Amino acid sequence: MEGNEVIPVLENVWEKSTDPLLQSRIENIIDSIQYNYLAGEFQKWAQSQEMDLLQGTILVAKIQYPELNPSPIHEELEKIRRDIWLELNSSLTALEKVKIINHVIFTLHGYKPDTSNYFAPKNYFINTLIETKQGGPIILSLFYAIIAQKLGLPIYCVSLPHNFVLGFKDRYYQKTTDEPAEEKHSILFYINPFNQGSLFSAKEIELFLKQQKIDDELSYYLPCNNKEAILQLIYNASVALQRSNRQNKAILFTRIHDLLSK
Repeated sequence: MEGNEVIPVLENVWEKSTDPLLQSRIENIIDSIQYNYLAGEFQKWAQSQEMDLLQGTILVAKIQYPELNPSPIHEELEKIRRDIWLELNSSLTALEKVKIINHVIFTLHGYKPDTSNYFAPKNYFINTLIETKQGGPIILSLFYAIIAQKLGLPIYCVSLPHNFVLGFKDRYYQKTTDEPAEEKHSILFYINPFNQGSLFSAKEIELFLKQQKIDDELSYYLPCNNKEAILQLIYNASVALQRSNRQNKAILFTRIHDLLSK
């Protein structure tokens, strides 16, 4: 018996023990086993060619839920993907396609933002999103992007300060100048899954940055890569756990974040 397999045995010993010192040592051993296992899994993921977004979100959930069974996640995503696919056809515009996605995810399947407790740790994990049909901005955006990409649609994560949204890329965009700012035109429009998939433009990002007194940067308008998206999810989850006084778990998330950042 090795690695993660020994954790249930250690947890059983912890439950039966009345010795605080022994319990503390067992907690440290479990944390160490979990970290070593997850570090290996995240390193394999980061070294893979595609850095699959779904696999990344499942790994993040496994930091919090080590015995997570991913099958219900795959089944739910496939169900939603199929429901959208049945409504799509090649003659639809990008806008019409997004309206169908919004209808299926938010109306038909009942997913919605959790506005009651923005920093609840459960709002950062794909398994709890599927169980409760509620989540925070980043997990809802990742969920939406995973489904859209399964359908072959060019919808990607955009990491805005204090927010996390999606951009619908123009497949036929071609640069006409070397001006970096021109790249903004490669995005047809933006999607906010935390607001039922509402659409907005680059002008609204400009306004948002001004209101927040944040320096305007090109990266706030363009898709981030999958690794950056998963790093943001891990960071946000660690902050939520700290706010909930779950320091041990928060430390584990921070260690994984530091490892993946290298």
